[in-house]
Amino acid sequence: MDFLKRLGLEADNAGTTTGNKTMFTKSATRIESHSPIDGKLIGAVYSTTKEEYETVVNTAAEAFKTWRKMPAPQRGEIIRQIGDALREHKEDLGKLVSLEMGKIYQEGLGEVQEMIDICDFAVGLSRQLYGLTMHSERPDHRMYEQYHPLGIVGVISAFNFPVAVWSWNAMIAAVCGDTIIWKPSEKTPLCAVACQNIIKDVLAKNDLPEGIFCMINGDREVGEWMTSDKRVPLISATGSIRMGKQVAQVVAARLGKTLLELGGNNAIIISPQADIEMAVRATVFGAVGTAGQRCTSTRRLIVHESIFDQVKDRLVSIYKNIAIGSPLEEGTLVGPLIDKQAVDMMQSALESLKDAGGELVYGGEVLQGGVYDSGTYVRPAICIAENHYQIVQDETFAPILYLIRYREMEEAMEYHNGVVQGLSSAIFTLNLREAEQFLSHAGSDCGIANVNIGTSGAEIGGAFGGEKETGGGRESGSDSWKIYMRRQTNTINWGSSLPLAQGIRFDV
Repeated sequence: MDFLKRLGLEADNAGTTTGNKTMFTKSATRIESHSPIDGKLIGAVYSTTKEEYETVVNTAAEAFKTWRKMPAPQRGEIIRQIGDALREHKEDLGKLVSLEMGKIYQEGLGEVQEMIDICDFAVGLSRQLYGLTMHSERPDHRMYEQYHPLGIVGVISAFNFPVAVWSWNAMIAAVCGDTIIWKPSEKTPLCAVACQNIIKDVLAKNDLPEGIFCMINGDREVGEWMTSDKRVPLISATGSIRMGKQVAQVVAARLGKTLLELGGNNAIIISPQADIEMAVRATVFGAVGTAGQRCTSTRRLIVHESIFDQVKDRLVSIYKNIAIGSPLEEGTLVGPLIDKQAVDMMQSALESLKDAGGELVYGGEVLQGGVYDSGTYVRPAICIAENHYQIVQDETFAPILYLIRYREMEEAMEYHNGVVQGLSSAIFTLNLREAEQFLSHAGSDCGIANVNIGTSGAEIGGAFGGEKETGGGRESGSDSWKIYMRRQTNTINWGSSLPLAQGIRFDV
């Protein structure tokens, strides 16, 4: 495929990089990347060896000494060039995202656009790494705070957004003066290699040292090298709650910092005073987009009993016409799940739902024959459930939508907040009081709360992240940059005496 060659991908890619060059020492562990579209081999990388890992960390640490000295606006100029390079490769990289991950091509393009947007955001941010000035209680003193680069930032990303989430971290950390080591999901390593190839040309053109953007490949063991490494002060990890708890424990044991983006169990409340058609359309996009494999996917739909059947019937009518197939084909809305294991998990979840007393209203079956021969295609499912079912409490990374009835708004909010995850949330209502209640201290307990838009599709300008067992991390916009820097309070005495704070007298 020509677009793979344009991204610098051959049939066999070593993958471990120190920024400007790739290390071709091949370990015994070969990681093959098969497309979920048809199961065919796209390419392969080799797992990073311990020796290679040490080289990467040492190279990143050495690059940090140079990179942190470069004025932030100059670092921003490098990120601007990376953004332009991504614009040039947008179609090819978007197609690779679809090929390797399985999301439809439009979503693949959208993911690369997120990368471009965060580059633009980071360029502006490079001139806005603000501190504060405070008045001192001591005469002839000045107090202020400033932010300094942190060091090496380790980024562990998930398969469902194989490039965008890394860029949220990497581009902002880079303008802050940090260097980055990226461990992508072993399910989507080629997307990461392609990104490194694009960046490599920009770094070489600007005669920058190796080690600003690095990458390692491998399984859990390789990730643990980084999470336990005190030379990496911050670990940003995206994935399951189980994985996040393990990362948090390891990093906390060495008093490091974590930025965790973990599970979501996102709900939409539909009030009887909602624009029903708008709510249904948002629900469909949130529930079946990316085949239900977003952390912000809509998993629970909490609907007032007076409109429950109306909403259910409208959803079923739309689901029956959803085009399922190759994500590279125009008109497809739902592509495959990432692999057969994900399919098995979906089938197990549906069985658990039935065992709990729930009802499968529509869909859920594994599709077979023709384009579906890979065994990774499913029909999105609509179910009727109770919020307390354990399977509803858990996050299943698949297109399963649970419909839950409510009578009063207080009951709806209790259901909404009655899960351990707290990422994204939404309410559809034209009632101002209901909308404001949802956004109040007594409303949604999620990091993201929307009114009359769905749970998916966050813009890069806002801080992205969730509460409770979603991890509490914030990435992307707003003041999320502060996690990538160390904060320092400074006091300057420009007078000729030495007064102490709190009026303490200590004469010697």
